[in-house]
Amino acid sequence: MIDEWRGVAVTVGINWLVKPFSMAALGWLLVGWLFRPLLPAAQIDSYIAGLILLAAAPCTAMVFVWSNLTDGEPNFTLSQVALNDTIMVFAFAPIVGLLLGLSAIVVPWSTLFLSVILYIAVPVVAAQLWRRALLGRGGAPALTSVLRRLQPASLLALLATLVLLFGFQGEEIVRQPLVIALLAVPIVIQVYLNAGLAYALNRALGVPHRVACPSALIGASNFFELAVAAAIALFGFQSGAALATVVGVLVEVPVMLSVVRIVLRTRGWYERGPLAPARQEPQPCPD
Repeated sequence: MIDEWRGVAVTVGINWLVKPFSMAALGWLLVGWLFRPLLPAAQIDSYIAGLILLAAAPCTAMVFVWSNLTDGEPNFTLSQVALNDTIMVFAFAPIVGLLLGLSAIVVPWSTLFLSVILYIAVPVVAAQLWRRALLGRGGAPALTSVLRRLQPASLLALLATLVLLFGFQGEEIVRQPLVIALLAVPIVIQVYLNAGLAYALNRALGVPHRVACPSALIGASNFFELAVAAAIALFGFQSGAALATVVGVLVEVPVMLSVVRIVLRTRGWYERGPLAPARQEPQPCPD
């Protein structure tokens, strides 16, 4: 249990103290300066806003898939996602407002708070009420049965969301391949940066590999559904912000699958970490 709480502390730190700010820094450096001559000047600020929205909310759905692929500890994954949902209700809007303000981007606060209520608070409250009702009527078996029936529907809903996103933005993606490629650069960097940092911190703290894997993956992935919805609500459907969040969807799955492969292939290295001697068999005492 102590090991799991160490993993929770690492993931919370990465999600809320590192990832939004590292993405903002990458946006300012790459999109706002290095790539500026190659991008539409009128959309620069909007692209940066989309990147900030993408990084300001940790993923709460696909991480269950990544955790399962790495044989991650399911109770840790569930607890971490529930904690992130709770933190998101209070931290998402202030962090986004702060970083957009530092980027000299006007923040429509009423729309931002409405996005938090509609896309975070309402689903979380509804899910908790439904969970309590199911547990009250039939206990854990009833909840497990409903979750099993919902799993195919949730996957179909996720696929439908992706199809609609790419359907509406498909013309922009095809028309601006260079813009898409340049926007993908900071997203890919921040995924590897935050996953690597979380993985290394867990190793240094002696957290078991089954906890470190979902910790690293939750630390790196993004709640792209919220980011896309907030970008459209704040800046409009045809905005650069909306396009940047859709690019996040485009690159997240293949990049996260590569992170899954990395953490699986480095398990031997991970388990030889600085606290590994405490887990080794004791040596015989000399005569």
